[in-house]
Amino acid sequence: MIRQYELVEKVRDYNPNTDEALLNRAYVFGATAHANQRRASGEPYWGHPLEVASILTDLRLDDSTIVTALLHDTVEDTPATSDEIARLFGEEIAGLVDGVTKLTKLEVTSTETAQAENFRKLLLAMAKDVRVILVKLADRLHNMRTLDHLKPEKRRRIAQETMDIYAPLAGRMGMQSMREELEDLAFEVLNPEARTSIMRRFLKLRRDSGDLIPKISAELSRVLAEAGIEAEVRGREKKPYSIWRKMEEKQISFSQLSDIYGFRVIVTTDADCYAALGAIHRHWRAVPGRFKDYISGPKANGYRSIHTTVSGPGAARVEMQIRTWQMHAVAETGVAAHWAYRDGERVENPFAVDPYSWLRDLLARIEAGNEPQEFLEHVKLDMFTDQVFCFTPKGEVVGLPRGATPIDFAYAIHTRIGERCAGALVDGRRVPLWTRLRNGQQVEIITAEGQRPSPHWEDMAKTGRAKHAIRRALRDRQREEELALGRDLIEQTFARRGREGGAKAYQAAAVKLGQPSVEAMLVQLARGELSAHQVYEAIYPSPNAVEEVAPEPAEALTDPKRVRGVSRGAAVIFCQTCLPVPGERIIGLARRGGVVVHEMSCPILEQHEADLTRWHDLRWSPDASRTPANLARIDLTLLNQPGTLGKVCTLVGEQNANIDNIGVSTRKPDFFLMTMDIEVRDLRHLNDILTSLRAQSFVNKVERARHAPPPGQELSVDQPRLPLGTDPAAGA
Repeated sequence: MIRQYELVEKVRDYNPNTDEALLNRAYVFGATAHANQRRASGEPYWGHPLEVASILTDLRLDDSTIVTALLHDTVEDTPATSDEIARLFGEEIAGLVDGVTKLTKLEVTSTETAQAENFRKLLLAMAKDVRVILVKLADRLHNMRTLDHLKPEKRRRIAQETMDIYAPLAGRMGMQSMREELEDLAFEVLNPEARTSIMRRFLKLRRDSGDLIPKISAELSRVLAEAGIEAEVRGREKKPYSIWRKMEEKQISFSQLSDIYGFRVIVTTDADCYAALGAIHRHWRAVPGRFKDYISGPKANGYRSIHTTVSGPGAARVEMQIRTWQMHAVAETGVAAHWAYRDGERVENPFAVDPYSWLRDLLARIEAGNEPQEFLEHVKLDMFTDQVFCFTPKGEVVGLPRGATPIDFAYAIHTRIGERCAGALVDGRRVPLWTRLRNGQQVEIITAEGQRPSPHWEDMAKTGRAKHAIRRALRDRQREEELALGRDLIEQTFARRGREGGAKAYQAAAVKLGQPSVEAMLVQLARGELSAHQVYEAIYPSPNAVEEVAPEPAEALTDPKRVRGVSRGAAVIFCQTCLPVPGERIIGLARRGGVVVHEMSCPILEQHEADLTRWHDLRWSPDASRTPANLARIDLTLLNQPGTLGKVCTLVGEQNANIDNIGVSTRKPDFFLMTMDIEVRDLRHLNDILTSLRAQSFVNKVERARHAPPPGQELSVDQPRLPLGTDPAAGA
């Protein structure tokens, strides 16, 4: 376990201006908070935050990140609170600790939908402050180094999560060294037999041919020195997981692998990189097709280097990576280099390209709100694949995942170009859209007006951006076709029955059928989930259906009372303001000699809220809706044109309802307002009538009438009829 003074010394080595008091306070606070805790191995828990902090000091990170590492488990695993962290260490550190705490609670290997949602949260945390992810990656790295004492199933879960999410994420952030270690540690848990087999092959190879790394390193150093190039040469065997993955991808055996050794040549300037490349190619034969220049065309995460493979001693293929020291820092630490310190100062931004452009693109997809499973698929496609670089006719570089096609290239330029893609020229030759692109090719997209994405394109595309755009276009096209088909079906039904359709009619039907919108109703029509007859019946119920509910002439009500809950002999009066009908919740308001029946939302009840002793809970008689003797009042705004009133009366009559009275309150040149009393059976019968009226183009507005009397006005028991041509009266 690293000691307090050792940690402070490590930070001071690269940042002499470090806030030692802050680091010491964080050390003491964390050690105290975790004092009685033990890890599964039995070791003090405090050793884990210390090791996480130590990993981050190797990346030369700022004080706030180191302190966050020391405190990252305190809020989750100890009585410490976020407020306490903010008070003692400041809002910045408290925010970072809170971000790491939230990420720790994610279970990324749960169901696919939850995994996608958790990955959204992880990316959003990165966008807010990338140091949160740096601490989380260091936390995961130390946990992977100390998995031995966990149960096998938990070890496998953590290792799989690391292989699926955290190792590729480290790679996408340019932290190649951390990615390789995470992958190899996870590989050892997930497939120990394969890893052991590869390690045995390495031992056998060393016995048969000796250790080639020192020999090649010495010869490479000599070649560069003779060319006058000052360079440091580092050689290594590739990691077991890297070897195994290549064997799986190419379906070859270990003995067929051509480049199990890798060397890095680190020089001072960009010009030295190309000079070293020339010296190496003059000394050893270059392997055709194995050259990549990431200096002139950096990767999306900012990585720059020259890669070449040569035929070395004993015909062994050797991969060379040539880069400057600045490029090397980016290659090893990735976006962490953006936060690195040297001699107490933040280093100058070493990135040749914006290292966060890929993150912004992913966040744009989050905001687009596509399906969680699609989002996760796109993230994996874009984050976890190697890249090829192609050129537009204007010389602009477009980075794409390996295996990308002209369709991916088109969508990478612009979604509109992708949707209109009709063909492609690669290096001046016409090629099929499923052609796989290679490094350095020039691609020109041929577009055509009227061209639309094909369902086959989804299988051809490799990038998440292209797949998402194609699926969205196909869904939009399918929806357009469904809307057109649904509209045709309902229009034909209305036309056959001689009824007026249109937007108002469809809107009224959608509301009656409980649909969220007219479009949703039309889509259900097209899919057969709803019939055109049902839509028509929602507006114009058939007479047969109405007659089935209506009572037979000989069927008389055995009890003349329509409400229950009133004392025998008490007078029952229906409020002329709300005119409740069966099916609505009713309340009785006591008055001399009886009660006045109100619907629950009646505005008159508000005048009597202070005297609840007068309130009585009433209910409708079971027979109340068996005869159309319940009066309902509606307000209508109609276009002032010939035949309008007659059409209204016809519609009401077709619903087996009787108009009891009509009052016109306002008459204008283009419209008039009227109030109508209608005898209905119940609330459902009334709603059918209202729906039919709302569907008509000549009806501007229709709703239940609520004409409350002035406060304090006495309610008349004998409510007069509405005189034709006057304002509707209210009260009772």
